[in-house]
Amino acid sequence: MAIVRLKKVTITGLGKEKQAVLKKLQQLGQAHLIALNPQAAKSQGELRQQNRDVLTALKYLNQCPRKRPQIDDMDDFDLDKTITQILDIKEKVRQLSEQLEEIQLKIKHLEPWGDFKLPPLEALKGIRLWFYRVPRHLLKKITKNLVWQVVHVDNIHCYVVVLSTKEPARNAMPVARSHTGSVPLSTLRKQALRITLELEDLQAQRESLTRWMTLISFSLLKYQDQLDLKQAMLMALDTQDLFIIQAWLPINAEAEMMRFAQMQRLALLFEAPVPQDTPPTLLKNPEWIAAGEDLIRFYQIPGYREWDPSGIVFFSFATFFAMILSDAGYASVLGVILLLKWKRAAQTEKGRRMRILALVIVLFSLLWGMLTGSYFAIPLPPESILAKAAIVDLTDFDQMMRLSIAVGVAHLILANLIKAWQYRKTACSLASIGWAVLAAAGFLAWLEFGQVGTMMTVSRIGIVTGLALVLCFSSSRSLSRPQDLFWRLVEGVKNMAAVSQIFGDALSYLRLFALGLASASLALTFNHLAGSVYHAMPGIGLFLSLLILLAGHLLNLVLCLMSGVVHGLRLNFIEFFHWSLSDEGYPFKVFACREEVSHG
Repeated sequence: MAIVRLKKVTITGLGKEKQAVLKKLQQLGQAHLIALNPQAAKSQGELRQQNRDVLTALKYLNQCPRKRPQIDDMDDFDLDKTITQILDIKEKVRQLSEQLEEIQLKIKHLEPWGDFKLPPLEALKGIRLWFYRVPRHLLKKITKNLVWQVVHVDNIHCYVVVLSTKEPARNAMPVARSHTGSVPLSTLRKQALRITLELEDLQAQRESLTRWMTLISFSLLKYQDQLDLKQAMLMALDTQDLFIIQAWLPINAEAEMMRFAQMQRLALLFEAPVPQDTPPTLLKNPEWIAAGEDLIRFYQIPGYREWDPSGIVFFSFATFFAMILSDAGYASVLGVILLLKWKRAAQTEKGRRMRILALVIVLFSLLWGMLTGSYFAIPLPPESILAKAAIVDLTDFDQMMRLSIAVGVAHLILANLIKAWQYRKTACSLASIGWAVLAAAGFLAWLEFGQVGTMMTVSRIGIVTGLALVLCFSSSRSLSRPQDLFWRLVEGVKNMAAVSQIFGDALSYLRLFALGLASASLALTFNHLAGSVYHAMPGIGLFLSLLILLAGHLLNLVLCLMSGVVHGLRLNFIEFFHWSLSDEGYPFKVFACREEVSHG
């Protein structure tokens, strides 16, 4: 459970061997390339678009309602040409669909007026036709000196044509003029039919291209490798006869890189990161807690010089989820679902990691649910073993508030102690220790509020000590001049404003109690409602009560899952990360062949 230490490696070789060397480096699959050429960033967007085009084309074919038998012969397959054809069809379908929709709207608007063709102006001696859709009850408000005719009537409107050399005044008609256009209805229908036939032809072409779906899928990883290679070639710095590549490399891969350089006749230079460098972050965890990496990647990657919170987030998330679920019955349902999906999840590396996290969550939830004695909120016989194992009462507000805040304070203390260890070589570590002491002392003072005794005295001493440490050691300013002491104290006072935040963050953990209680209360409500229906309606009441129980508990379980994930992660990402991490990094992206990795 650590962030892998890296070295910067500079590789120099002959310019004519650049592509071959990069291809071998890609097969080696150890390095995170550094862009030395400013033009690489400009071309990166274009290469990414090419990759998106392949994915878009494959998705478009996969959505086709009917598919052809697949071809597995690569001889007649041209990926670039096929992708271009697919995207051209997709774009033409989009354009024609928009045109058809527009024409259909015009037809719908024009149908009440009938199929007509406007005569030339000279045929009517300058008289024009003006069209109005007038509500039936407003027909009598048409000015009497106008010449008009109703050509169609429906339940709501009368379709009126006014004959006039110029458009009637606004007060002459009760509504605004309708714009019918100059294209006859019959012409619009012909256009719609033509476009419909074109769309059918394009759909047939799309269906025909579905025969290449398997080969596109097989070629996708290889195509992405080719795009990565093109990007790598752009990232290198070229001279007249040489090329230079820089990359970040795990320390344990240094020997392998040296062997690679000897085989390819390359010059190497290894350098340790200097303070001005910003290396990527490469996390390495045992497989059984590697799912913690996936959780923290969802929010942020720690900086290279920070620490890896994957393990702590793994277990704290499972703990918070269990406290929010607060029901062994629901945990059993999740366990059954996990058992059914266990083998399927093993098909991918991420699936194997996430199923271990799910297993830990289920076990923690079962244990906490047994401690609370909640099994679908069904009352347990007092003499039963399960009832005797229930030592936590969710309805005891005082107990649950103390427990939730205790969990939060412990979490925040851990965060500050970890940060103190990270900065152990500097005086600023004492400020983090001060925050930890302040959190513990403040919690103790809250428990002993209104009491007089040793514990209250200890809490007061702890609060004063914590504040003093924060005041004196929050600043990293060196004391080279007398006035520096004054400015350090000023910065310390400024940082002491976070006192309200640490206590607010501790209170934020009350959501564990609130959501757990809400889950239990909602389950109990559904049970009571089902029981009332069962007794009130003999016969059919059994069916209705079972339906209420099934739908109610299913809804409650879904709400619990959403709350557990959202708030379980939030307490880690917002509260815990704020006090334990100072720098955000970016992920280590290995330059490797996806095709070989997928088949390995």
